[in-house]
Amino acid sequence: MIDFSSTLKMALNSLKVNKMRSALTSLGIIIGVSAVIIMLAIGTGASEKVQKNMESMGSNILTVRSASAKSGGVRMGVGTKPSLTDSDAKAIARNIEGLDAVAVLSSENKQLMYGNQNWSSTIYGISPQYLYIKNYEIEYGRSFTPDDLQNYAKVALIGSTVANELFGDLNPINKTIRIGNVPFKVIGVLKSKGASGPFDQDDLAMIPITTAQKKVFGTAFPGTVSQILVKGLDADSLDEVSNQIDALLRTRHKIGRTQTKDFEIRNSAEFQEKMKSTVNTFAVLLASIASVSLLVGGIGIMNIMLVSVTERTKEIGIRMAIGARASDIRWQFLIESFLLSMIGGLIGVVTGIIGAESVRLFSADLTPSISISSIFLSLGFSALVGIGFGYYPAHKASLLNPIDALRYE
Repeated sequence: MIDFSSTLKMALNSLKVNKMRSALTSLGIIIGVSAVIIMLAIGTGASEKVQKNMESMGSNILTVRSASAKSGGVRMGVGTKPSLTDSDAKAIARNIEGLDAVAVLSSENKQLMYGNQNWSSTIYGISPQYLYIKNYEIEYGRSFTPDDLQNYAKVALIGSTVANELFGDLNPINKTIRIGNVPFKVIGVLKSKGASGPFDQDDLAMIPITTAQKKVFGTAFPGTVSQILVKGLDADSLDEVSNQIDALLRTRHKIGRTQTKDFEIRNSAEFQEKMKSTVNTFAVLLASIASVSLLVGGIGIMNIMLVSVTERTKEIGIRMAIGARASDIRWQFLIESFLLSMIGGLIGVVTGIIGAESVRLFSADLTPSISISSIFLSLGFSALVGIGFGYYPAHKASLLNPIDALRYE
């Protein structure tokens, strides 16, 4: 039987005798574990930020958009050919199963003015359900009512960016702004959602779709909209809902199966999954790169342990001469390697946490998120490195001939 207690004490004493060498040996592991934790924290934080941004933009959404117009054989881009109408949206809400909400949308960039302040922003003509579908909330004031849409009311909801640019510290509620040349009363301010990439979700103003069509956008064809937003009950049914909408609109627009459609349908769930997959791949890549330093640390442990075996050859010979077995020698060196790796791993965890928090303090764009699983993963990897790279020196030490070891100078 191996006396693990005695073997552990001998391993610890050996590490204490060579404190500087032990510290330098563990340095590679410290750097490696720190790097892994910081990289995983950055990757996890980025993934959570993307997930939050995706959720703020709404989930389980199908976007039906007008097709591309052509001018002189040149395609002008999606949404340039007015082909969708309010009636299409009502038909979708009435005939398609598995829907949570349907909304319409048209948008243009306009100049907003209040007093001597002005600001260029995107104006959205919407139906009230748009706020629910896209997860917009009213911070103060009120939302649109059915009467606002029916009476072409000149009322507006504004984002926090617009409110700050036009009003500063003033309360915008019931103040009159001009959108283009049309006066609108501000009835509500939207709760801030922040930026999603380069897009500021608070830099906008919303007005009733009917008012937008008749008094602001100057729609050439009454009742046309640029987009119809459809929120499904769940992500799994979106493909079936998309197929149903496609068939319904083909019938309404008298488009054959082989003819080019005058609309297109985009699935937000597919885009969100691709984004999350890309970010997760990026996180794994960062962690993999950081893991290389752990392997380098492991090679350092192996080299130092080989040097230690050479330096302590006579000690090994004396131990074997007084009864120590090859397994005792092997376990001693293996435990030394494991302890060096784990001590370095624990210090690396602390250093990594400090490093990740430092990134959070000095960078507003990066929000590292440290998880317990990343800490245990790093410690587990460092333990494997210690055992894996420490086995060869330990095995070599156990194979020494006691007589040759005693003669070694």
